[in-house]
Amino acid sequence: MSGTLYGVGVGPGDPDLITMKAAKLISNAKVIAYPAPDSGVSFARSIVAEHIANDAQEIPMIVPMRVDRFPAQTVYDREAEVIAGHLASGEDVIVLCEGDPFFFGSFMYLYNRLADRFKSDIVPGVSSLTACASRLKHPLAARNDVLSVIPGPASDEEFKARLSMGGSFAIIKVGRHFSRIRALLEQHGLLERAGYVERATLEAEKVMPLKDVTDDCAPYFSMILIYDGEEPWS
Repeated sequence: MSGTLYGVGVGPGDPDLITMKAAKLISNAKVIAYPAPDSGVSFARSIVAEHIANDAQEIPMIVPMRVDRFPAQTVYDREAEVIAGHLASGEDVIVLCEGDPFFFGSFMYLYNRLADRFKSDIVPGVSSLTACASRLKHPLAARNDVLSVIPGPASDEEFKARLSMGGSFAIIKVGRHFSRIRALLEQHGLLERAGYVERATLEAEKVMPLKDVTDDCAPYFSMILIYDGEEPWS
């Protein structure tokens, strides 16, 4: 019998925000894979490091973090086959994913390559979306509100089309697009309603109204939330 592929969400960064199911699976894992940069530590691994057994076989999936385009699909093709070898031999494989595996999570690229061949199970995690809302202490949406998620790299035209529809917004992957996004929100009269969070739940976390941010750029792990309610961010 082949092993099971587990996509395990490890939350936004605070080790206390992983689920009991995730902790149990990771602690018992014989083979564990996770995304990693070409230099430095894996963020996903660092969140759950205390739960990884000393004798677990680890598979770092090296995806360089660069501004210029990198053939990441080649990396996932290669690592999927490495993981497939373990699954075919009957070993379960735990794949760590920051946040939630199916909310802009890297695990979905492996899932698409392996799910038709092997049994799989998804363990949801606390997403950056809900983590940032909790740190801002402001709702994402209520009653019949519509919430739109906009990736920071989206074009100005895409932003304008989405913003013109109204509702609440979560802008993710802000990073180097920060100044452009802030200008677009100001043009649409949304600056006063926008909240900003970077590195949610971590020691270096910053939480404030967007209008109070003085920097011209933001880290990759940052988010802007705009609530379609009566009260502005305070």
